[in-house]
Formats: sequence, structure tokens, C-alpha cells
Amino acid sequence: MAEYETIRTAGVTRSAEIDEGLRAHMNKVYGTMSVGMLITAAAAWAMSGLALSAVPTAAQIGANTYLTDFGVMLYTSPLRWVVMFLPLVMVFAFGAMINRLSAAGAQTFFYVFAAAMGVSISWIFAVFTGFSIIQVFLITAVAFAGLSLWGYTTKKDISGWGSFLIMGVIGLIVASIVNIWLQSPAIMFAVSIIGVLIFAGLTAYDTQKIKNTYIQHAAHGDAEWLGKAAIMGALNLYLDFINMFMFLLQLFGNRE
Repeated sequence: MAEYETIRTAGVTRSAEIDEGLRAHMNKVYGTMSVGMLITAAAAWAMSGLALSAVPTAAQIGANTYLTDFGVMLYTSPLRWVVMFLPLVMVFAFGAMINRLSAAGAQTFFYVFAAAMGVSISWIFAVFTGFSIIQVFLITAVAFAGLSLWGYTTKKDISGWGSFLIMGVIGLIVASIVNIWLQSPAIMFAVSIIGVLIFAGLTAYDTQKIKNTYIQHAAHGDAEWLGKAAIMGALNLYLDFINMFMFLLQLFGNRE
């Protein structure tokens, strides 16, 4: 009987340690993601400040909005292709390098990536009104919080969604690249609706995956691995948020 009580007490203690560690792990994931979002917002705002002006120039893009010389270079020269695809290249590079990076190195890479993403999406300030950008951002934040909370608390196993959602992401990337040349409003509308649904599903899926991954590996006590897992989890949720925001902005943003 005494042995049973000892085993039972040890099990309860271990469960409590995992719960406490999981909370700390999720806090690190969301905290790292939040810092990345702030860096992205700051980089996008800074780039738009350098690229856009109310002072008349030869490159007028709105009633009272003009491109500066820097804006012309950033948004209309061949440099725009580098700016557009650099974040995508960095995501693949991060996945390939994660095992060789330290936790601190992975975090630094993530923050550099967040800055590159901010530069890449800075064009939204030239196309959409500031009010609609803020409005859609808040809508995205509320939706993201609800979806992530559901993914964390649900008892339903949604791991089977992964393959379907990743195939959907690949299809979105191909359709978006093709539409760069086609410029079809119908394709853009369809891609935006499907994109919102896919990244809504990925938000819940990735949250549950982060939680389950921690529980499966917490017993090993590998702090370095768990640190990198938190950064990778932050990157996944960050991408879910950014993509959902961009697709919602295409659907509901008010254009200049």
C-alpha cells in the first residue's frame, strides 16, 4: 500500500511538473511570436515611411500618395522580386538549418526573418488605408486567439489535418505565383477565401502539435531541443497569423 501511494504521489508530481513546463513552453512560443510580430510591424512601417510620400513625384499611386525614389526601387524595380521571395527562401533555409543552430541562433534567425517579412509586406501601406489595416489586424488577432485556444484545449485529435492543409498551402503558393502574371481578380478572390480557411485550420493544428510535441519530449529534459522547438512553434504560428491577416486584408481591406 505504501509503495502504491509513493508511485501515485510521484505520478501526480511528474504530471504537475509537465503542466508547469508546458505553460512555460507555450508562453515562450507566444512571447517569441509576439516579438516577431512587433519587429514585422516596425519594419513594414519604416519601409513604407521611406517609400511613400505626400510630396508630389513622378510616381503617383493614389490621390495624395506618391512613391519616393526609394519606393520606386523597392516596389517597381527587379529588387521587388528579391523582397517578395526572400521570406519564403528564409523559411526553407530555417528548416534545413534548425538542427545545426543553437536555440539562441534559431531565435536570432527568426527575428531577422520577421524583419524581412516586414519589408516584404510593407506595400500594404501603399494599397490599403491605415484604418482598414488596423481593423483587419484586430479581426485576425481575435480569430487567431480563438482558433489557437481551441487547438490547445480540444480533446479531439486533429493531427490528421496536417497533410491536407500542407497540400493546400502548396496549392495556394502555386496559384498566387501564377496570378502574379495573370492578375485575375477571380483567382485572387478564390485564393483569399481558401487561404483564410487553410490558415485558420493550421492555427489550431499547429497549436495542438506544439502542445503534443512538448508532452512527448518533456521527459527527456533536453532544454536545448525544447528551446529550438519553441522557436519553431513560434515561427509556425507567426506564419499562420501573417498569412491569415494578408488574405483577410485582400478580402475586406479598403483600398486607397
